[in-house]
Amino acid sequence: MANTYTALYYHLVFSTKNRAPFLKPGIDERVWAFIGAIAQTRHMTPIQIGGIEDHIHALVAAHPTLAPSQIAQYLKGDSSKWIHETFPDLCLFKWQDGYGAFTVSKSNLTNVIRYIQNQREHHQEVTFQAEYLKFLRKHGIEFDERYLWG
Repeated sequence: MANTYTALYYHLVFSTKNRAPFLKPGIDERVWAFIGAIAQTRHMTPIQIGGIEDHIHALVAAHPTLAPSQIAQYLKGDSSKWIHETFPDLCLFKWQDGYGAFTVSKSNLTNVIRYIQNQREHHQEVTFQAEYLKFLRKHGIEFDERYLWG
């Protein structure tokens, strides 16, 4: 082929350190919007960003030169810096070290968007830990639960 064509969609999931509920209503929407802006600044297309007090979901389209690890670094690092600058009372805020990154097919984008939009309702019945384990198992990712929650 003479040209390269890609459609790379990533669903990233990461939590606050020790799943502390820092991202309360009133702050959360501003954080989601800022993470979307980070994605745009870093040459990604934010499709849907959301979550609840202790974790986020970010659905982004990315150029093939951006590795999922770089995407996570940008979203977590830039947002952490902004959160500390914007909300001085969140001086103890940190993201957990790790993250989950899952590929999404174009045909499934609508379902993932809806899933992210409905996080508040979803987490009335399911904990973050149960949700994350389900993602890992669904995608066939091997893990040792002793080292999962750090």
